[in-house]
Amino acid sequence: MSFLYFSKDCTRAAEQLKNNPRHKSYLEQVSLRQLEKLFSFLRGYLSGQSLAETMEQIRRETTIDPEEDLNKLDDKELAKRKSIMDELFEKNQKKKDDPNFVYDIEVEFPQDDQLQSCGWDTESTDEF
Repeated sequence: MSFLYFSKDCTRAAEQLKNNPRHKSYLEQVSLRQLEKLFSFLRGYLSGQSLAETMEQIRRETTIDPEEDLNKLDDKELAKRKSIMDELFEKNQKKKDDPNFVYDIEVEFPQDDQLQSCGWDTESTDEF
């Protein structure tokens, strides 16, 4: 696999490596995201970036900014963000087999004396 190939698209390179019949049995337990990160490290190294620079770039590419407007992204970038969110959800999800799993959690929220009112939940005298 050449440098020019995965320097442009680490995702496609990772998919092709994972789906290659010669490597498939070895990479079954490796997530596609891990392979993408590996290719990103290789891309950074081959382009002369330091390890710290590469790690910072990967961190920016693999985290979700809560202030980012996802409606403004193209389909490819949106799919990438959704994939990151799905992976984070799977990682944090408690399953029935987990030792700390609790089926029905009830939480009491403290009642604040000063409840803030929102404009959308107040009754309006305007009729539609």
